[in-house]
Amino acid sequence: MQRTEILHWLQETDEARLEELWARADAVRAANVGDEVHLRGLIEISNFCVRQCAYCGINACSQGITRYRMPPAEILACAREAHRLGYGSVVMQSGEDPGLRAETIADIVREIKTTTPLAVTLSLGERDDDELKAWKAAGADRFLLRFETSDPALYDVIHPSLPGTLSDRMAQLDRMRAFGYEIGTGVMVGIPGQTWEILAQDIDTFRRYDMDMIGIGPFLPSPRTPLGGPDAASYLAPPDRQVPNDELTTLKAVALTRIVCPRSNIPSTTALATLDPKAGRELGLCRGANVVMPNVTPPEYRVLYEIYPGKACVHETAQVCHGCMEARIRSIGRTMGKGPGGRR
Repeated sequence: MQRTEILHWLQETDEARLEELWARADAVRAANVGDEVHLRGLIEISNFCVRQCAYCGINACSQGITRYRMPPAEILACAREAHRLGYGSVVMQSGEDPGLRAETIADIVREIKTTTPLAVTLSLGERDDDELKAWKAAGADRFLLRFETSDPALYDVIHPSLPGTLSDRMAQLDRMRAFGYEIGTGVMVGIPGQTWEILAQDIDTFRRYDMDMIGIGPFLPSPRTPLGGPDAASYLAPPDRQVPNDELTTLKAVALTRIVCPRSNIPSTTALATLDPKAGRELGLCRGANVVMPNVTPPEYRVLYEIYPGKACVHETAQVCHGCMEARIRSIGRTMGKGPGGRR
């Protein structure tokens, strides 16, 4: 599938034609990654962040929020709970927080790897190579760093650089692969200023970099940010070129990503479930996804990790989340994945 065909499918509105796309994506998924849905236990370990991303509710400029860092003992308890629930891996996620010391993260990773069979994914932002190498040596398996958009000008709008720094997430992804990580990334669908051509380029970028994990969700900004406030409309592309941040477009992007990246692990994201609480996760799984990320963060921290409003499942316990996920997966005829669920 060439980029011109990707672009055509992104703009397709005919329901009968889209049924062909859904069927093709689901067939590619079944042939390449099977019917298992792998569960990654999400642990939101800190909401401190030094970045000023123009859409994120925990960015450095956000006012009126309570900041936290989970103690290592509580993070380890969450990992043990994920193992007890039968998950094959955990994802330790945070804002870009220098207060999470490299040796502390390494100690936590090492403890998880020596006491459980879990795979460990880190999602801690842009970090120094020495830190990335130390965490890999401690046993970390994967690193997730979303590039959000492959368009440099749009990236600069939504991700202002820190003084004296240059943000180059694609270069970090390349380096992490060289260090031995499985690498994961992703984009938002419907960023103000994102055109159809840019989104097609994003999907083609997944293929060119041969990403191991790819997350795609709708753009859901915090109202405390420039892209979620009253001036957001000023960032929009012309109406005929602006990508909407709706469920249909997000599902088309998921399906097309599965077709061009047949063996990648692709989650049905929490953002998609937030947009459509009744069926968002199931639709994502039926359009090419093969991963879900149930939250195992204690609810008292979960409500504080508000990167966008109305986030799904913030008040549920890990046990409740697990039961809900299992029921949803079985309702569409799929099975719960076993083991760490790495890329085939």
